[in-house]
Amino acid sequence: MVHEGHDDLNDLKHVFASSEYAEKWYIQILNSINNGILVTDDQMIVRYVNAQYTRITSIKEEDILGQPLKKVRPGAKLPQVITTGEALVGVYRREGDTEYIVDMAPIIVEGAIIGGVSVVKDITEVRRLSEEIKTFAKKTGRLKTLVDRIYKAKYTFDDIIGSSSPIQEAIRVAKRAAQGNADILITGKSGTGKELFAQAIHNASNREFGPFVALNCAAIAPSLIESELFGYEEGAFTGAKKGGRVGLFEIASGGTIFLDEIAELNLEVQAKLLRVLQERSIRRVGETSEVSVDIRVMAATNKDLYQMVQDGKFRADVYYRLNVLNVHLPPLAERGQDIILLANQFFQFYFQKIGRTFEVDKQILKALLHYSWSGNVRELRNVIEYAVNMCEDNVITTLHLPKWFKVDDEARNSIHSLSQMVQEFERRTIQNAIAHYGTSVEAKQRIAKELGISVATLYNKIKVDPIPDNK
Repeated sequence: MVHEGHDDLNDLKHVFASSEYAEKWYIQILNSINNGILVTDDQMIVRYVNAQYTRITSIKEEDILGQPLKKVRPGAKLPQVITTGEALVGVYRREGDTEYIVDMAPIIVEGAIIGGVSVVKDITEVRRLSEEIKTFAKKTGRLKTLVDRIYKAKYTFDDIIGSSSPIQEAIRVAKRAAQGNADILITGKSGTGKELFAQAIHNASNREFGPFVALNCAAIAPSLIESELFGYEEGAFTGAKKGGRVGLFEIASGGTIFLDEIAELNLEVQAKLLRVLQERSIRRVGETSEVSVDIRVMAATNKDLYQMVQDGKFRADVYYRLNVLNVHLPPLAERGQDIILLANQFFQFYFQKIGRTFEVDKQILKALLHYSWSGNVRELRNVIEYAVNMCEDNVITTLHLPKWFKVDDEARNSIHSLSQMVQEFERRTIQNAIAHYGTSVEAKQRIAKELGISVATLYNKIKVDPIPDNK
């Protein structure tokens, strides 16, 4: 075996003893290289170019071989390299639509320069890919800006109006919940401000700079809710968009997703939601691989989820995963002293919106205090908006309230017979507000603004009904 190997080696040496065969060997090697190569002698006559050189520069082999380099390539710097003996690296050249970089070096044998070599690297494709990356980066940047603008929480805890004990307790719990990263379930009757609280929690958390993505589960058809949340691949179903679609879970990554009316999700989607809650990963419709998502899930409902679990209408495992932290919002009927605060805020808002100011008859405020408010804050806001738009005079009275706005007879009689009720209510409201905000000048300015009165009026009311010192 050793003898046979020795004979093969001798045969190979014999083959290379033929200079003609050796030349063909080296030419074949040079032609297989991706870069272009040009070789000249010490007189700057072109002695060799490989196939890649002619492709990159668009110069035919027969037009350059044996020619002075300066004649066929007037801008060539290889003659300078041969003259100085110093290599040049990274010289940029362009031939039509083709861009390339040239490295040049002298060929030195036994201390003498006998020629030069240019190595040409085609960067057209690299440049094209670079431009595509830049374009993609710009599009991504614009998309991120759009996402930030669309999926942004605008409300904070400062936007929540109310000094009553029930709402202050809800705020306290919500602020505490904002400090962590656990999922949150917000409960309360319709119109109590569940999304307002969700946005405030998001903006008080360490995810405030991430997206806030809200979805009303009751507003999406059951057949579409899965693709809306999880996204889908191209061709996943009839009517699927070309290229597929990113779901809301992926869009919310780095931030918060708020699932309002969570009780409306069917059991099948609840099962898939459970995996998101447990693993923080999703699988698009029609896809086999999973994608990790960095999200905090907040959900809200006006229904008794615990009872739905008992009735088999809501998954127990999803309920307990969501209900790690619970923020319960009280109905407006339990926040009596906040009704006037909110009403004055809404009056000022709609006055500004229509560009006109009205006087508000005290009988309206009395009526608002005795109403049941089944629709809570949302209903109060609608009533105020209606009254402002219906008023043709300078004073908004009970005549401008909606026809369906009814106060029971006992309450209606008390409105007219107990005029001091509002005064007592005002006194309690101001007292609670001062206890909450303090007694500084800035605090009183804030209280006056929320009550919809001037600072001077506030001071007059305090003067008439001194606020006891609780210190």
